[in-house]
Amino acid sequence: MNLHLTLACWDYDRTLALADGRVRPEGIELTYLNLPVEETFFRMARHGEFDVAEMSLSTYVLTMARERPFVALPVFPSRAFRHNGVYVNARSGIEKPADLAGRVVGVPEYQVTAAVWIRGILEEHYGVPAASVRYRTGGLRQPGRSEKVQVQPDGVEIVPIGADQTLESLLVDGAIDALYTPRTPEPYLAGHGNVRRLWDDARQEEERYFERTGIFPIMHVIVIRSETYEKNRWIANSLVKAFAQAKAMVTDRLEETAASPSMLPWAYAEARHARRVLGDDFWSYGLAPNYHVLQTFLQYSHDQGLAERLYQPEELFVPGTDEAFVI
Repeated sequence: MNLHLTLACWDYDRTLALADGRVRPEGIELTYLNLPVEETFFRMARHGEFDVAEMSLSTYVLTMARERPFVALPVFPSRAFRHNGVYVNARSGIEKPADLAGRVVGVPEYQVTAAVWIRGILEEHYGVPAASVRYRTGGLRQPGRSEKVQVQPDGVEIVPIGADQTLESLLVDGAIDALYTPRTPEPYLAGHGNVRRLWDDARQEEERYFERTGIFPIMHVIVIRSETYEKNRWIANSLVKAFAQAKAMVTDRLEETAASPSMLPWAYAEARHARRVLGDDFWSYGLAPNYHVLQTFLQYSHDQGLAERLYQPEELFVPGTDEAFVI
């Protein structure tokens, strides 16, 4: 009899085969709950509702200082460059990264992974210390968002916005000068003249960043509730293999032209461009090929007063999930 597990994860192309049952983890009957990432993170971090779930890398690192309620797999359902996530009020006078110092900047939560990456990149590569910015936290589109994991780094100003306010509206009105966000603000999508990206050509800046660093930032990991894992440790490798199989099914079709699997008319060309810039295995799973990416993030988390100590990448994951048997 298979073990029944619940997995909460968004409907990514790379996990779709798990959601629709084309890939079945060995020994596991999987119930796939397709939930928005913010809902999954909140319900898992606060209440541990699911057996397995995707989780913000930053949130997971913060939970390691507690009684380790979760263990992680070296599976990364979400990766994203984040230069495109820096927005400014067009009337703020911010024209270059250095102009952010001393300004008021909104973030959904101080500890969200995207914000950790943005602050780290700005400090390391553009000379903008994380503590030189004053932060305002709250909901991007809806009021009332609070930190899933409470943080208050020394020497950093972090103030929640009003109970009826949103970061989008504050940016439009100029009450905040800039915004670091993983989600694109609706005023920007609507073409509002008061909101623009810091980098007009964010993609070019991101490609330059990758050329300098070799880093394609990791946003999310897959976690298992520790009590679930301890009862059946074999599920870790079973899930890792299944996630890899589901991703491979998509990878093989990225440049298909007979009938496009995507609504984007030039998706095949984008896939070729990504491989040319980032390499063939640009969305790799596993510890070894992602060691430098994870090491960089952990350094940023510690430097920004989030992680209680400087963790090493191998401390993040279940032992044995980065090994394979040999016949």
